[in-house]
Amino acid sequence: MIKDIQVLNEKETRGGFGEGIYEVGKKNKNIVVLTADLAGSLKLGPFIKEFPDRFIQCGIAEANMMGIAAGLTIGNKIPYTTTFANFSTGRVYDQIRQSVAYSSKNVKICASHAGLTLGEDGATHQILEDIGLMKMMPGMTVIVPCDFNQTKAATITIADYMGPVYLRFGRPKWPNFTKEDGSDFVIGKAQVLSEGNDISILACGHLVWKAIQAGKILEEKGYSVELINIHTIKPLDEEAIIKSISKTGCAVTCEEHNIYGGLGESVARVVAKNKPVPIELVGTKDTFGESGKPEELLKKYGLDTPDIVSAAEKVLTRKKT
Repeated sequence: MIKDIQVLNEKETRGGFGEGIYEVGKKNKNIVVLTADLAGSLKLGPFIKEFPDRFIQCGIAEANMMGIAAGLTIGNKIPYTTTFANFSTGRVYDQIRQSVAYSSKNVKICASHAGLTLGEDGATHQILEDIGLMKMMPGMTVIVPCDFNQTKAATITIADYMGPVYLRFGRPKWPNFTKEDGSDFVIGKAQVLSEGNDISILACGHLVWKAIQAGKILEEKGYSVELINIHTIKPLDEEAIIKSISKTGCAVTCEEHNIYGGLGESVARVVAKNKPVPIELVGTKDTFGESGKPEELLKKYGLDTPDIVSAAEKVLTRKKT
């Protein structure tokens, strides 16, 4: 049951990337890290100290960084590009499309400070469209881990995954609850956190924790909740989604992203095609963010625990009609 999910500690999800890139760097000499003047924010210190000859500081020139990364793959290097999610996608979409995705270059685009929980840096940095931008890119794998441990596991795993990858994670300290050894993370395989019969809640990123909290409330109200962490947006685990909704008959999706183009629309497509059931989408509603504390922003923009509970109760009512 959801009530049995325990928090190990609170850690920055971006810290999981920092530890992961250091660990995989020790294992694979072809790993090269590039950054656009954000080595500190991406927690690259240990990697830079241990492997200075495999680190490239590109400066505030993200487009150039993507071009360099694409070129490095020709020599069998595995480049990890690092900057904020906004600058990893919106600023360099053309370079990713033409130099990376079009020729299926083995570039790992690692994007920190995603979503509203970036906080005080405000709307210009809080990209809420990046999942949509990247999942529509032909051949691009899109991964949105939920906590420190899973971010670390994803960072290590994508080194052996051939092809371009977009890895999205966040800035703040966040409840850390997945397995420390990362054994519960498999690219393209949804993680069932709790099985249930009344409603399916499917979430990604930081909103997985909010969904856990909502699930506990719903369980206290007598509902049997199936909670699934959809950490891989593309390729989507359609089999897991169909299996779940076939059992529960309704679903709620939760994401720190615009409802247009994100996880919710991907799930809705699968639902509509295979097993039409009532579905509610929790995410931002066609809006930019603003400066503020992460938790306050999640509350204001309708991404908090009560919002998930409300969406669940709404979809459960729809299921009965």
